[in-house]
Amino acid sequence: MESINILGVPHAYELTPQPTTASEFPVLIFIHGWLLSHNYWQPLIDRLAPSYQCLSYDLRGFGDSRRTPEDLNNSFTLAAYAQDLSILLQELNIEKAWLVGHSLGGSIALWGAQQCYEKIIGVICLNSGGGIYIKEEFDRFRSAGQQLVKLRPSWLLSLPGVDLLLARTMVERPLARHWGRQRAIDLIKADRLAATRALLDSTTETEVKLLPKIVSKLSQPVFFLAGTQDKVMELKYVRHLASFHQLFESNGKNVIEIHNCGHFSMVEQTEIVTSKIFGILKEYSS
Repeated sequence: MESINILGVPHAYELTPQPTTASEFPVLIFIHGWLLSHNYWQPLIDRLAPSYQCLSYDLRGFGDSRRTPEDLNNSFTLAAYAQDLSILLQELNIEKAWLVGHSLGGSIALWGAQQCYEKIIGVICLNSGGGIYIKEEFDRFRSAGQQLVKLRPSWLLSLPGVDLLLARTMVERPLARHWGRQRAIDLIKADRLAATRALLDSTTETEVKLLPKIVSKLSQPVFFLAGTQDKVMELKYVRHLASFHQLFESNGKNVIEIHNCGHFSMVEQTEIVTSKIFGILKEYSS
């Protein structure tokens, strides 16, 4: 992987070669979710890269983007991560892009489309929604997330069967065993401060209720791909957030349901998600 400095923090990224037949096409930028890394995008990138240049990167404090001591006072809000994205686009001289975000990464993509509106053609959110704040549910979610970050043992990878367990968590059907191991690796590698702050800063009542307002102001096309069996981000929450965008008025056309799919659509239903992305890009190609 390559590395680039963003506000004093080394960010790991991978940029595929630009296809010779697609010099005028936008770059596809992939943004991962909480406690994950760029690795989960590889199945999609393998299929999309022959047609589009693809950029994947690790968010500050996750994967191989290591937080520095000087980063202690920085914010870990959605807006802050969108600012990192804006600087990344500038440093890599990317002038035209589609953002593809998973879960938390979808929310960051929506903020990024607002901050970099002149460069972002559209947004595709995978397993991402929200906009409804229910205090009791968010309190439980934050508490469980903080405990997960606090108690993860360094010896987790050597625990027999942990890869099988994580390959079955949050999905409709078990993933290949190597995805379970990747999830364990990313859980261990995530910086404690960044993971905790990203969780807490993105789930305040103010942040949750602000997201629909962000969506309502976006003039670019915004699509939401939702797993019908997703228990982390249920379809009703996806549809709620999508309803604030102008495309929803056309019979909810900006919500695409992926059947037999849980929270990891890009690896659970790679072929279907790839097809849907190709279809969206073709419809809105300039």
